Amino acid sequence: MNNNFKVLYEDNHIIVVVKPVNVLSQEDHTKDLDMLTMVKTYIKEKYNKPGNVFVGLVHRLDRMTSGVMVFAKTSKGASRLNEQIRQNQMEKKYFALVEGKTPAEGTLVNYLYKNEELVKSFVTDDKNKGKRAELRFETQKASKNQSLVDVSLITGRHHQIRVQFAHIGHPLVGDTLYGAKTKGPICLHAYYLSFLHPVTKEKLEFFENPLWKDEV
Repeated sequence: MNNNFKVLYEDNHIIVVVKPVNVLSQEDHTKDLDMLTMVKTYIKEKYNKPGNVFVGLVHRLDRMTSGVMVFAKTSKGASRLNEQIRQNQMEKKYFALVEGKTPAEGTLVNYLYKNEELVKSFVTDDKNKGKRAELRFETQKASKNQSLVDVSLITGRHHQIRVQFAHIGHPLVGDTLYGAKTKGPICLHAYYLSFLHPVTKEKLEFFENPLWKDEV
């Protein structure tokens, strides 16, 4: 297979990898390359496993988002990692390049709803219609035209970072779906992931900076 991802950690219960840009987290109607299938193939070939290989999809990254992902290699591991997500115990941080000069730091809280037809999320004032979305950010570098922000996700909603920054007038560079004036690839990368190992309960932390960060 084409090992188009990097393995950061692997044991009998979990595998942590880096998802490239433009790769799906899970197969959809397009049948394009996806991480779940790639991880299954990697395990099947590496360990010469016959038949179907179990890999649990614990969380997702958008197609155009790169970064660190954890997959479970057992059903027990998947269940315990999913419970951590429900209890808000899994920590995720992102680097995003946005248009304009952002404040030094801030917290964004909105209610978002997803339009399935448009595959796009919107901010709503109707709390019954939307789901609460919260993030915190710190600006790492800023100029008149763009800013590099370090984002800590408190919740995990569809296109959350993209729609919340667009809502305050700072869409991600290249993100024309949410009103960006610039064209080009969207620079959004999940650089940090932390969680408790589903069996040993040890706190695990993984870092992987995007290739474009030092060029900003």
